[in-house]
Amino acid sequence: MTKDCYHCGEPVLTGDSYNVEIQGVNRTMCCPGCEAVATTIVANGLTSYYEYRTAPAEKANLIPDELQSLSLYDNEDVQQEFVRHENGIDEVVLSVDGVSCAACAWLIEKQISTQDGVSRIQVNTTTNRATLRWDPSKAKLSTLLSKIHALGYKAAPFEADNQEAQYHRTMKQYLYKLGVAGLATMQVMMLAIAMYFEVFGDMDESFRNYFRWVSLIFATPVLLYSAMPFYINAWRNLKARTLGMDVPVSIALLFAYFASLYATVTGTGEVFFESIAMFTFFLLIGRFLEMRARRTAAAASANLLKLIPRLATLDSGEQIPAKSLTVGHVVRVLPGEPFPSDGVIVEGITTVDESMLTGESMPESRQLGDKVYAGTLNIDGNVNVEVTAEKKDSLIAHIVQLQDAAQLAKPRVAEIADIVARYFVAVILLISALTWWYWQSHRPEDAFWIMLSVLVATCPCALSLATPTALTCSTSTFGKLGILLRRGHVFETLTKINRVIIDKTGTLTEGNVTLADTAVYSDIEKSEALAIAAALESYANHPIADAFKNINVASGVIQVENVIGEGIKGTYQTQEWRIGKPEFALSDTRAAETSNHQIWLSCSGKKIVSFQLVDPIRESSQTLINKFHEAGIAVTMLTGDNSATATSVANQLGIDELVSGVSPQGKLDYLKSLPEDQITMMIGDGVNDAPVLAGAHLSVAMGGGTDVAKASADMVLLGDDLTKLLDARHLAAFTQKIIRQNLAWALGYNLVILPLAVMGFVAPYVAVAGMSASSVIVVTNSLRLFKKDLIERFKDK
Repeated sequence: MTKDCYHCGEPVLTGDSYNVEIQGVNRTMCCPGCEAVATTIVANGLTSYYEYRTAPAEKANLIPDELQSLSLYDNEDVQQEFVRHENGIDEVVLSVDGVSCAACAWLIEKQISTQDGVSRIQVNTTTNRATLRWDPSKAKLSTLLSKIHALGYKAAPFEADNQEAQYHRTMKQYLYKLGVAGLATMQVMMLAIAMYFEVFGDMDESFRNYFRWVSLIFATPVLLYSAMPFYINAWRNLKARTLGMDVPVSIALLFAYFASLYATVTGTGEVFFESIAMFTFFLLIGRFLEMRARRTAAAASANLLKLIPRLATLDSGEQIPAKSLTVGHVVRVLPGEPFPSDGVIVEGITTVDESMLTGESMPESRQLGDKVYAGTLNIDGNVNVEVTAEKKDSLIAHIVQLQDAAQLAKPRVAEIADIVARYFVAVILLISALTWWYWQSHRPEDAFWIMLSVLVATCPCALSLATPTALTCSTSTFGKLGILLRRGHVFETLTKINRVIIDKTGTLTEGNVTLADTAVYSDIEKSEALAIAAALESYANHPIADAFKNINVASGVIQVENVIGEGIKGTYQTQEWRIGKPEFALSDTRAAETSNHQIWLSCSGKKIVSFQLVDPIRESSQTLINKFHEAGIAVTMLTGDNSATATSVANQLGIDELVSGVSPQGKLDYLKSLPEDQITMMIGDGVNDAPVLAGAHLSVAMGGGTDVAKASADMVLLGDDLTKLLDARHLAAFTQKIIRQNLAWALGYNLVILPLAVMGFVAPYVAVAGMSASSVIVVTNSLRLFKKDLIERFKDK
C-alpha cells in the first residue's frame, strides 16, 4: 500500500528515501523539498504546526530559503501557541540569539521600532529575550523577524526548551573556540618566553624568523576561528552606525595580527602573536563565565514554564500534548501529577501545592468549582478539571511575561549607564589613537602595545552588565516570595515610601465575607429578599458578593447596573431594587444611622432588608502594621465601608488614620490631598481600588483581587501573606545596594585602569585579564540575590 507524504499528503513514490522525525515518530516524505521544509519546521521549534493544521501543506519543490522558513510564523495555527492578542495588537516574546551587551539591545530596539506597525520592542540582554508588540494589519511577524535577522541576530518565538537547547549549542561552540585558543596560547607562549628571556641568545636571525612563522601558524586559527564572535558583534554595530563593546576588541586583535604578519614577512619590527592568542583566550574565558552566570539569572522565570507537563490525559483516557489543550477540554489529573492547564475542578477533592506561584509551602485544599493553575502540583486526590485558558494565556505564562516586562523596565540609573557605555567606546577609540600618536613620537617601539592595552583594558562590558543582571536576579527572587512585579520602578520606590494606604475588605481582612445577620423591614419573605439580593450581587466581582454566592438567585432581575463603590441597582417586577450603602440604597438613611448593618436592600428607595457582614482579619495584618510603624511609616486605612466594623478593624490593628465611607473618586481625592513629601504605597484588591492604585507612587494588588485592580497595580501579591511585602522592601533595598556596588566597581575599574594603560604600565595580557575579571565580578555579585538564605535573613531583621 502506497504511503502519503506526511507534509503535503501526496503519494510517496520514492519509498523510504526521505524521512523526518516529528513528535518522536519517523515521518515519510515524498521528495527532498518536503523533507527540507519539514526539517526547517522542526528545527525552528514549530512542530505544533502539524498539530493544528487543518489541511496538508502545498507540495514543496525547492528547499526554502530563510525568509520562507520565517513565513511559517505567520500561520494562525502556529501562532496559537505563542502570540497574545489584545485590542487589535499582537504580542510575542522572542528568543534572540547573539545579543551580548546593551549596544546590541539598543541596536535592535532602534531599528525595529521604526518599522511600520511596530508599537514597542524591548530587549533584555540578560535573558536574551525580547518583547515585541505590533499591529498585524500593518506588518507580518515574519517580516519583523527577517529585519532582526538582517541585523545579524537570530530571533524566534520563545520556548523554554528550545532556548535551553540553543544555550547548550552556543556554550559548546564557545568551548571549541576556547580550546583552540588555549592550545595555541600554550604553544605561542613557549616560543615567546624563550625569546623574551633570550634563552636562545646566540640564535641567528633566520632561526628567530622561523619561530615567528611558527607562531603565525598557531595564531592564525585563533584570529580566524576563536575570535569570530567578537568580529560578528563589531560588524553588526558598525553596519548600524553605532559603537559596541566588541569594536575596540576587534580593532585591537586585527591591528595586532596584521602588524605582526607584516613584521614576520619583512623580518623587521615586533610581533604580538602571543598577545593575540592570550587576548582571545582570556576574552573567551570571561565571556564563557559571564554567559553561564547570566544563564543562571535568566533560567528562573523560564523554568516556570517547564513545570507544565508535556502530556495531558483527557477524561476519556486519551493522552494529548498539553499545549494543544483548548478551553472546554476536561482533563484527568492523578495524585502527584502537575496540572497541565488553568482550569476549574468539576469532579473530585484534593490538596494543591501552589508554592511555585505564591511562595507558600503549605498545600491548599481545593474542591468542586475551585480554580487550579498550570504547573501547580496535585497532592492526594483524583480530580477532573475543565480547561479555562490555553497555555499562552495561563497564569504561569502571564507571570513569565510580566517578569520579562519588569526586567526590561530600567531604572533611570540603568538608562544613564547604557548611554555612558555607548559613548565611552567612542572616547576609548579617541584616547587610543592619541595614545599611539604620543608614544610614537617618544617611544615608537612601545607605541603599538600600549595602544592595544588601552583598547582592551577600558572596554565597558562590566558597566553595561551592572544593572540588567541585578534586576533579572532580583525579579526572580521576588517571584520566589510570591510577588509579581509589573513595573521596573518598584526597586527604587519601595525603599522610599513613608505612607502606606490599605483597603479593608479583602486586604486587611480575608475577603471571606459571610452573612452574620439579616433584618427584614417589610412583609416580604426573607428567602425572597435574599434571592433578589443574590441576583443583584451576581453581577458584582467583590468579596461582598461572595457572601451571596450560595443563595439561589431570583429570576427576572433585568437592567442591572453596577455603580462602583456604591452598590448595584436593577429592575425586578417593574420596580427598581438597590443593594449597597445606605445612602445609595435608601431615600431615608435615618434607620441606617442607628444600625450596625453595612448594606441594605431597598425597593423604590424603601428599606426592605439590611445585612450585617463578617470578614475575619488576616493573621498577617497585625505584623504588617507593626513592622511599618517600626520603620517609621504611617498607615492609613482607606475604605468604602462606613460601618462600625471599619472603626473596629482600625482600632484593633492600631492604624494611624481611618478614612471610611469614601467612593473610588473620594479615595483618589484623598491621595491627591496628601503633601508632596508623602511617598505612598497603596494596597487593594477591588474594582473600586483601581483609580487609587493607578494614582499612588507604588501600588500592590492582592492576587485574589479583581483583574482591574491587578492591571492597575505595580506589584501583585499572589498569596495572602501581607508580611511578604516587608521581605520585598528589604529585597528592593538589597537590590539597589548590589546595583550601586556593580556600578562603583565598573566605573572605578575603568577610571583606574585608563591612566595606567595610557602611561604604559599595563601589559596587554594584564589588560585582557582585568577586563574579563571585571565583567565576571559584576555578574557574580548580582548572583548574590539568588542566595537560598537571603529571604530568611530578611525575616531575621
